[in-house]
Amino acid sequence: MKAVRFHEVGGPEVLQYGEVEQPNPGAGQVRLRVAASAFSAADNGMRAGFLPIPLTLPHIPGYDVSGTVDAVGEGVTGFAIGDPVIGFLPMGEDGGAAEYAIAPADALVSAPTGVPLADAAAFPSVALTARQALFDDGDLQADQRVLIVGAGGVVGKYAIALAARAGAHVIATASPRSADAVRAAGAHEIIDHTDTSVLDAVSEPVDMLLNLAPIEPEEFTNLVALVRDGGVVVSTTAWMPAPDDADRNVRSVVVFVRSDAARLAELVGLVDSGEMHLEVTRRIPLVELPVLHAEAAAGRIAGKVIVVP
Repeated sequence: MKAVRFHEVGGPEVLQYGEVEQPNPGAGQVRLRVAASAFSAADNGMRAGFLPIPLTLPHIPGYDVSGTVDAVGEGVTGFAIGDPVIGFLPMGEDGGAAEYAIAPADALVSAPTGVPLADAAAFPSVALTARQALFDDGDLQADQRVLIVGAGGVVGKYAIALAARAGAHVIATASPRSADAVRAAGAHEIIDHTDTSVLDAVSEPVDMLLNLAPIEPEEFTNLVALVRDGGVVVSTTAWMPAPDDADRNVRSVVVFVRSDAARLAELVGLVDSGEMHLEVTRRIPLVELPVLHAEAAAGRIAGKVIVVP
């Protein structure tokens, strides 16, 4: 089968496209005929060697995947050959940047029915990140106020939709370029962070500060003043700590997305019901994945890109 993989960490040039042996599923696993994988900044970080995720080399990237079940291993129930599925694969194992991929059966769920199967690869980890940040790590409740910094990205728009659906009041920072999309996702207030101080624009304390942006540590620390006593700071920026305020009982947590098939199935249900919408900004063939990594290393990627074998 064709795949992209790297034998050593380094720049985008370490990625190689070529023929590799087709894998076979072990106990509890299935083999997927890949419809698409989704590119993530974490893929770039693992390839470059600056994310502390243990890898077995050579490594195939692409931990968000969609496809059809092609073979099942011993003990697998609930899936049959030909079933369309999506999943968030273990990040340290081979991913979906290939024609076939191995996945733990318990990481997979039925794919959304109303979108192209390839596009559904863009959904698992970003939707899970938003859900886990708000509710599992942040314990957001109805009628609370949440400030989402960096809401214009894919995770941000999912977070807005989920928070608003839960009955929270959502304040979102966004640039003029993404303001309309943030508003459509359900934000109640939008702060243009390009010309307005967030500290000045938020008039009442918030219960949760959710940071999704690579802001400066000093700015991040200053924003904690907006959180009420006993509130929470949640961040997805794993390369930097999230500040807290122990004197006011404001806790902090950094989100590391976790595979959770039950939660992912719930989120797929929201896509099928029209309450959440998939976002795919670009589709590329597998052979062009090294070029995409080079663009990411240069900071030239926005939105969600899927990779089609």
